[in-house]
Amino acid sequence: MRPHYRQLTDDDRLVIESLLADGLSLRAVAARVGVHASTVCRERQRGLLPGFDRYLSVIGQRSRQAGRSRAGLARRKLGTDARSSYWPLVLPYLRQGWSPQQIAGRLRDMSASPSISHETIYRFIYAQIRRTKSYDWRHYLPRAKSKRGYRPNKRGFAQPMQCRVSIDKRPESANNRQTPGHWESDLIAFATYGQIILAAHERSSRFMFITRQPSKAADPTAKQLIAWLKPLPNQLRRSVTFDNGTEFAQHHQLHTQLKTKTYFCDTRSPWQKGGVENAIGRLRRFLPRKTNLDDISPDIISACATAYNNTPRKCLDFLTPAEAFHNQLLHFKCESTFPPSRE
Repeated sequence: MRPHYRQLTDDDRLVIESLLADGLSLRAVAARVGVHASTVCRERQRGLLPGFDRYLSVIGQRSRQAGRSRAGLARRKLGTDARSSYWPLVLPYLRQGWSPQQIAGRLRDMSASPSISHETIYRFIYAQIRRTKSYDWRHYLPRAKSKRGYRPNKRGFAQPMQCRVSIDKRPESANNRQTPGHWESDLIAFATYGQIILAAHERSSRFMFITRQPSKAADPTAKQLIAWLKPLPNQLRRSVTFDNGTEFAQHHQLHTQLKTKTYFCDTRSPWQKGGVENAIGRLRRFLPRKTNLDDISPDIISACATAYNNTPRKCLDFLTPAEAFHNQLLHFKCESTFPPSRE
């Protein structure tokens, strides 16, 4: 039978301090106190004297009280239900598709009072899922997960590609995301066969283009990418990174017509173009896999792209991708208007 859980008392902490000082093991101490060994282990870490490998019951008790204070603050901020005064401040942004981290960062930049942490929002939403036994609350989160954690993607395969250049040869300026003009592209597939959306994602600003494609054929894919990139300055179309799908077999057209270099990820390594993969994951909130594209208009797809490009991002200091991309365009416009002196 599973042992009944109980909180450690002040007397328990004094006993733990004495037994650990005598050199007893964690399991022996746990048997004496009547708790699990992991409880003693956590308590020991909580009450270690800074700079010394020694547990003090006073420090353990203070650390425990501090943790309760933080938890109490979260409950006071968002309460135990949606009637909290903080909830109307957060809910409109959640309905727009913003993540808790984006909401907290934007409110902090706006000097909003009162401030709130993204962890507080996460804890509140998951508390509602446990309390109400309803998974509807998860739809307030970007990935709509009922539990926190990562789900690794193990798919991916490579096809022989003409004029293929490995991502290993991509310049370091593209890898560090500091230089604009390096793009990533991928397809968004749906449950209905043949329904495809093409996405292109700029690594520096996180700005994205999306549009529905007639098929996975390589020629229309290349033509659409050229249509997106051709109006941009040369500095904003330096390279494009793809996976090894046959839909990108005509990638060399970008180099021929735009002088844009193309690179390909390693086999089964979609994380090497993680920017567009992350962007597609965010778009899935608006366009789930079961969406029938025949039932929605191109304007709705454009609205999804607009919503994504106008959502603040932590990696951009809570600017939106549209703002960051627009700043890049202005930068290059100023450079072309006022060339440096040759004196």
